[in-house]
Amino acid sequence: MNPQHQIKVSVIIPVYNEEKTIIDVLEKVNHQKINSISMEIIVINDGSKDHSLELLKNNPKLYTKLINLEKNKGKGGAVREGLKSAVGDYILFQDADMEYDPVEYEKLLEPIIKQDADIVMGSRLKGQEHGGYAKNRIGNNFITSLFNLLNNTSFTDIYSGYLIFRRSNIIPSKLRTDGWEQQAEILSKIIRNSSKIYDVPIVYHGRTYEEGKKIKPRHILGIIGTIIREKISPTEN
Repeated sequence: MNPQHQIKVSVIIPVYNEEKTIIDVLEKVNHQKINSISMEIIVINDGSKDHSLELLKNNPKLYTKLINLEKNKGKGGAVREGLKSAVGDYILFQDADMEYDPVEYEKLLEPIIKQDADIVMGSRLKGQEHGGYAKNRIGNNFITSLFNLLNNTSFTDIYSGYLIFRRSNIIPSKLRTDGWEQQAEILSKIIRNSSKIYDVPIVYHGRTYEEGKKIKPRHILGIIGTIIREKISPTEN
């Protein structure tokens, strides 16, 4: 890819009761100025019951589009709505808390700018972690190993919050899941048309369950089922 070519990245940010962090996250996203990259920032308020929506409406310069879901659809449902609205060449998922820091964007986007990558995954295993993730490592290692075995890939952390991929490789209306298993479904679909895949180390600041960390060990069964189903009974991307 010509380094001078302008690449548009759609940053999708689902928000549910993140009044303490959402403005800080958006400000950090806006501070990322990367050569050859332009960004559209799509925020999806997923039926928040706190002041998240009010804060977002009061700060319209911090995003390109605001989608307000009156009823909570869960992270997967919010992601689906964001994907429907995105027009960028690539999709980048950003959590609304402070676990994943947008200062990592330059590093994550480098394989796309220089190598025309199809998928870039931020790996907590390769990088540094602070807090919550360590307790979930066993489960994440298992589902990552299963995914790699079935798809002939070499990811180290498939449930990282930082996933970037070509928008053309996913059709939002074809997604079958809305829960935590949705990332496994998306990755299973986009991997079929991807050859240039990169794992990039990131710094991760994990929250505890008490601080609001939402994914639980019980979600692993649904994730495993989705990985297997997408391999033996795939749908269109």
